[in-house]
Amino acid sequence: MFFLVGPTAVGKSEIAVEVALRCNAEIVGADAFQVYQGLQILTAKPAAELRARVPHHLIGEIPLGEKFDVARYRELALERIGGITRRGKRALVVGGTGLYVRALTRGLSELPAGNAGLRREIERMTLAELQARYAALDPRGMERIDQKNRRRLVRAIEVTTLAGRPFSEMRADWSGEPVAGAADGVALGQDREELYARIDARVGRMFDLGVIEEVANAAAGETAAQAIGYAEIKGLARGEMSIEECIRAIRQRTRRYAKRQLTWLRSENIFFTINLTDKPLSEVAEKIARRILAAAPDNGALGGQIES
Repeated sequence: MFFLVGPTAVGKSEIAVEVALRCNAEIVGADAFQVYQGLQILTAKPAAELRARVPHHLIGEIPLGEKFDVARYRELALERIGGITRRGKRALVVGGTGLYVRALTRGLSELPAGNAGLRREIERMTLAELQARYAALDPRGMERIDQKNRRRLVRAIEVTTLAGRPFSEMRADWSGEPVAGAADGVALGQDREELYARIDARVGRMFDLGVIEEVANAAAGETAAQAIGYAEIKGLARGEMSIEECIRAIRQRTRRYAKRQLTWLRSENIFFTINLTDKPLSEVAEKIARRILAAAPDNGALGGQIES
């Protein structure tokens, strides 16, 4: 198994297919929203022609209204990876959701199961009340969590209350069983100005391709509705903002998300990093493929310095 990770819009999908073709590999997605059925444009799923060239797994598989979490992802990913290996192929895990990648490289600590009564009580709170409650329970976790994400705040409060210890401590533990040899991989990077320009261009293309109609006809559940742009476009449909304001808001959220992804990759420091700026796709794919083919199955971590 080999990881190909990086921030949103960096170009992972195209490079992953070129690498997979060179290495007799199949692709396993590691994206929290591409895993859902529908919302092809909004979540920037790999194009149909890319998916036709190489088998992709955990892309467009989960019903849009279904709840999905990291534990379920790990279960399904290990299942798909096992199947790929049994077919005599390599598994190439591709994505930018750090929590999903870490669940495979470090395992998961045991978290308490949900409590329906407590969950209902917490869900009745306003966003401000959730923020205040979690800040009191877990100040360190409050600094790290997306403070405007109701779903994550609710779960963090629930877990902290049931476990009797801060949620941030449990997430830092990662004491579950990691996947053997799972630290081998490449992190794709890019000069920030170029990455932000790619993000802006992608958001513009989304609207040209009909993302407004796509979202208008979608009924996402609690988890899928957290996809960047979903709430903004629903607000646009309700007349709460202009299309210019909507595009600007999505670009801003996506840039912030990319910044968090880059911060996470730097903090992990377990993958060899390639800066894509001024590098042809074919050259990058060939370099990654050579790294995969040269690596022994039990090489372990192959972290390296950032390339300029």
